[in-house]
Amino acid sequence: MRFSEFLPSPLGFGTAPLGNMYRAIPADEAAATLDAAWEQGVRYYDTAPFYGAGLAEQRLGELLSTKPRDSFVLSTKVGRVIYDGVESPNARDLGEKGGLFEHGRPNKMVTTYTSDATERSIEDSLKRLGVDRLDIVTVHDIAQDFHGDAWLQQFEVARTGAFRVLDRLRDEGVIKAWGTGTNRTEPVELTIALDEPRPDVFLLAGRYTLLDHEHALERLLPMAAAQGLEMIVGGPYNSGVLAGGCHFEYQTASAEIVDRVRRITETADRHGISVKAAALQFSLAHPVAVATIPGASRPSRIAEDHAAVRADIPAAFWADLRASGLISPDAPTPRGV
Repeated sequence: MRFSEFLPSPLGFGTAPLGNMYRAIPADEAAATLDAAWEQGVRYYDTAPFYGAGLAEQRLGELLSTKPRDSFVLSTKVGRVIYDGVESPNARDLGEKGGLFEHGRPNKMVTTYTSDATERSIEDSLKRLGVDRLDIVTVHDIAQDFHGDAWLQQFEVARTGAFRVLDRLRDEGVIKAWGTGTNRTEPVELTIALDEPRPDVFLLAGRYTLLDHEHALERLLPMAAAQGLEMIVGGPYNSGVLAGGCHFEYQTASAEIVDRVRRITETADRHGISVKAAALQFSLAHPVAVATIPGASRPSRIAEDHAAVRADIPAAFWADLRASGLISPDAPTPRGV
């Protein structure tokens, strides 16, 4: 089954911020944000055990466990198992994501892609979320940004472990779809190239955005289009820098990125639109993209995202971005400019 066949709306909600990413978010603020998302009509939610060592799943579960299960679409990830033991969040080796969830739960977190760990991860996620089934499961972070030079070894563990478990669960009808969830294109390309098992979808975070899309356009997206795979765009604001924040790829944005955002902002201002609108609509313009899942930790951000995805953006704006070299000549735009 294609993800787009049961996707309620292309605008979903990414819950990474609710795992206390960057800051400790009060429980009532997290709850209010999720309530605002539901009231605004959000019916697709993405989460992961990694987000605050289970905190984001717990917070999301407090909302979704009160709603009819058939009224929303839910995806989570495998690759980390959360234990009851305690460790310092700052002591975890998270590759390029070190310190990202230092305000999350202190539960011991182990990265593992084996068959047994995958089944345990799913069972634990169901308990934290308070639901009886998942729609989509993605294999999280089997990429160089997390594992360094060992990423190919980890990919092989996932290929013979997590991939096969998820493929079986999909074929048995336990889940509707599975794929990879990474911040790099290479693991997705490897997965697509496999004879078996066969994924249905992939979640690509931060690699198909206004700021970073040329690499994905070269190989990955043509491969995905040829095989009928669909893309969920994670991180459409590149960790916040396209939404007024200071982070790009989970770190403080470089002077080069800040300057590029400034140029995009100046162009958007001339055309009377928001950068948020440009970012969300650009991420959805490629034919392979079927959903985008911006995150939020404040209720007001939800209404902004919904207004952004509905905003009328003139064709001249996209033409100006292309002429200025701010988007690739090969990138599809909402008006085909």
